[in-house]
Amino acid sequence: MFSPVSSRVSFPQLEEKVLAWWQNEGIFRRSVAARRGGPWFIIYDGPPTLNGSPALHHVLTSAFKDVLPRYKTMKGFYSPRIGGWDTHGLPVELEVEKQLGFSGKSQIEEYGVARFNEMCRQNVNRYMAEFEEILQRIGYWVDLEHPYITMNNDYIETVWWAIKQMWDKGFVYQGYRVTPHCPRCSTSLSSHEVAQGYQDDVEDPSVYIKFRIIGKEVAGHKLDKPAYFLAWTTTPWTLPGNTALAVAPDAEYSVLQGPDDYLCNCGPYSAPQTVGAWSRGGEA
Repeated sequence: MFSPVSSRVSFPQLEEKVLAWWQNEGIFRRSVAARRGGPWFIIYDGPPTLNGSPALHHVLTSAFKDVLPRYKTMKGFYSPRIGGWDTHGLPVELEVEKQLGFSGKSQIEEYGVARFNEMCRQNVNRYMAEFEEILQRIGYWVDLEHPYITMNNDYIETVWWAIKQMWDKGFVYQGYRVTPHCPRCSTSLSSHEVAQGYQDDVEDPSVYIKFRIIGKEVAGHKLDKPAYFLAWTTTPWTLPGNTALAVAPDAEYSVLQGPDDYLCNCGPYSAPQTVGAWSRGGEA
């Protein structure tokens, strides 16, 4: 009635046997089809970027994305899920630049944009095969036979179609926003791309700046000599574009008076002065 159980068990072989049975019998597809007609439960698989081999954090996030639709399927929900791959963008290009030893956009242009793009595609396809192997190995139930791949023309055309629909409905507008810009690759960066280039223990420049006060009185104090606000900034590269100094009405300030030679060599003015300084936080 029962098959004999050996005391010497190879768990990797046991896992491979189960995975092979799932694959050969189409268990995932059958589990989805069995709930057809039930209420829908959809989870959109945020695609991993194929700019390197899969790592432990990919296994962890895939487990989270797998357990939810499995649970909903057991509760009677119809939960088809399709895998996807993020296959183009700056992370993919940076990986290829690293392989070629490039350090700037001009080298890509000299190498040939079409040739560079083709190498990016080859790199992506190699990593895609590695990801498919590890996702199947951990038992992640997701359709990898019909994935969405961002570099495919049908995907790109669908994105443009969606933008056209939003344009026709008046949802697209022109605005202004500040974005990080990379002078090396001459492109704007997303927050994730900025994080990829983040380095610890980098020298962070800051400067103290004097702003001359126009007027004869500040906060009830008569000014009998040139006076200045003393401000501290960690973004000194913005100073050429300054048009005003922000003063917070609820911040605490101190009025200081030094000797005639006080601060006489630390700024554009050399006259004796009264200086207003922030005593907590703030930036010019």
